This record gives sequence, structure tokens and C-alpha cells, in this order.
Amino acid sequence: MSGFKLYVVALVSLTFLALTIPCSAVTWHVHIVNGLSSGRILFVHCKSKDNDLGIHNLAVGTETTWSFKENFIGTTLFWCYLRTDREEYADFDVFWSEHNRKWLQTRCNWKDCIWTARDDGVYIKNIPNNSDELIHQWGTHW
Repeated sequence: MSGFKLYVVALVSLTFLALTIPCSAVTWHVHIVNGLSSGRILFVHCKSKDNDLGIHNLAVGTETTWSFKENFIGTTLFWCYLRTDREEYADFDVFWSEHNRKWLQTRCNWKDCIWTARDDGVYIKNIPNNSDELIHQWGTHW
């Protein structure tokens, strides 16, 4: 194969790779906010396959947050278990890059996923629309 053909094959291969691999240069920030009423405490425990982010008891108006970059193969996943002091709970994925990427990108504006626990459930902030969307209602039996 001539040098020019090899160059073209390499360039096409790198371009394809760049278009199909998630943008790992983006630093994502996930926020879990206690927006409950009446001084209620929110129990939060978030994890990924590789990281246990610990247990947090959040007072109203406070949050826990972490930052990360997606893994090279685009399978980054974080999930959280939230429980109120009334034993209501929600257990759900807060960041997943493999499925529904566009859904997250649109709401999180490519960098900040803000989840807020309120009395009726858990909301995600749709940053471009400046609105909150109810995503998970509280469960009552674990």
C-alpha cells in the first residue's frame, strides 16, 4: 500500500473513531439536592460499578455532588438510592451514557445533571428550558 493510501486509511479510521466514541473530554457534574419541606432529612447513597460515593444525610437546601468524565467505551453509569425520613424511597440511574444519551444531554446541557428530591418525588432540571420535570415518584415499600 502506498504511503498516501495508508495515510487516507488512517485518517478515515481516526475520523470514524472520533465520531463514534463518546466525548470523554466533557466533565459531567451530578447534583442530588434536598428540596423536601419542613426540615426533612434526605438519605442518599450513590454508586457506579467502580465507585461507592458514600452515604449522605442531607438537610433541606443542601446537596451532594460529584464530577467525572465518561469512560472510553461509553458505558458510564451512576445510580442512587434516596430515602426520606418518612420511609419513601427512589432507586434510579442518575447518569448513563450508553442509553438515552440525548435525553441527558438536552436536560443537563452537556454538563450539569441536577436531581432534586421534593415531597412528591424526584425531579431533573431541564436547564435549557429552565424547568423541572418529575421523573420518579416516591415508592413506599422497599
